[in-house]
Amino acid sequence: MNNKLRIAIIGTVGVPASYGGFETLAHHLVNQLNNKFELTVFCSSKHYKKERRLSKWNGADLKFIPLKANGVQSIIYDIISMIWALFTSDVMLVLGVSGALFIPVLKLISNKKIIVNIDGQEWKRDKWNKYAKWFLKFSEGIAVKYADEIVADNQAILNLAEKLYGRQCSLIAYGANHVLKVKKMPADLKTYPFLGGDYAFSVCRIEPENNVEMTLQAYTKLPNKTLVFVGNWQNSEYGKQLFETYSAYENIYLLNPIYQQAHLDLLRSNCTLYLHGHSAGGTNPSLIEAMYLGLPVMAFNVCYNIESTLGKAIFYSSANELVYHIKTKDKVDLKRTAKRLEIIAHSRYTWEFISKKYAELFENKQAQTSSTKVIDMKPNYSQKQVAAQK
Repeated sequence: MNNKLRIAIIGTVGVPASYGGFETLAHHLVNQLNNKFELTVFCSSKHYKKERRLSKWNGADLKFIPLKANGVQSIIYDIISMIWALFTSDVMLVLGVSGALFIPVLKLISNKKIIVNIDGQEWKRDKWNKYAKWFLKFSEGIAVKYADEIVADNQAILNLAEKLYGRQCSLIAYGANHVLKVKKMPADLKTYPFLGGDYAFSVCRIEPENNVEMTLQAYTKLPNKTLVFVGNWQNSEYGKQLFETYSAYENIYLLNPIYQQAHLDLLRSNCTLYLHGHSAGGTNPSLIEAMYLGLPVMAFNVCYNIESTLGKAIFYSSANELVYHIKTKDKVDLKRTAKRLEIIAHSRYTWEFISKKYAELFENKQAQTSSTKVIDMKPNYSQKQVAAQK
């Protein structure tokens, strides 16, 4: 008789991952926990071509729904996933709050345990209009009130959730040890000629809250420094305008999205500086991946980034301040910063560690609805590691 807990993962595009942070989380939870639990991942058939729609992947059952997992359709997508999971799971891990309006109904008709990762307070993002922001904030409030467990991926998010809703959360971030250091080869220079010299690197969705233009403006003032920036420039008028304006600068390379992990690792591994402009969200996967690779990081000065890096990155709040840091920080400063961040990432942001924390939530039979225990994400540094950070 199989006594394994049945876990449903809801709210992602699907696995194997080729999209974003929640998809990467689902991907690695399956890899790490497929022997411990019976896993089901709900996937969007809109994203996977027919030949890529597997019934099983790494031991997990895959269930495809003919809707998009993002945008307005994500509400129905999540609700259908929850209804389906009623018959196939003991625990639902819901990533994001799009379908949270249905959670009170679930609690009325079943005793399934519901865990919600509330993401990075999506309702604060500039890309949403006022109606979408209202809906997302309302949904977040419903999730926090009715779910059995709430997960925040960043201490700053946890603090805000506690302040807004009077409820503590479990603090579980993301892993980064799937990234690899890749040495550049002569053939790589044919595709990416800038690999032959020093360059700064940044990758993100091209959205205002990621301070993309701030980064680009800084490099218009640094004609002797090279910037390589990867993003979805053609997905919005904002991105198209930035591409048209800043691709004219010889020292700025604007590349379209790169989904091949090996190519992305190549470009990140060989940069001399990583720039992280995100001002919204919680623990951004791209930031902790850069940390894990041992890159020196200059990050926008916001609480989320300070928490993710334990205050060890170099912080800026404007294009001029970024220019100042680039001009004044020498190789010794950057190497010291990179080492501090690498120590943090290798202690704190591994999928083994993250999966263990989710497994503890899955197995906790007594759901704590009003005062969820905070899981300590702070690493236990050795004396040698502490000394290296001073």
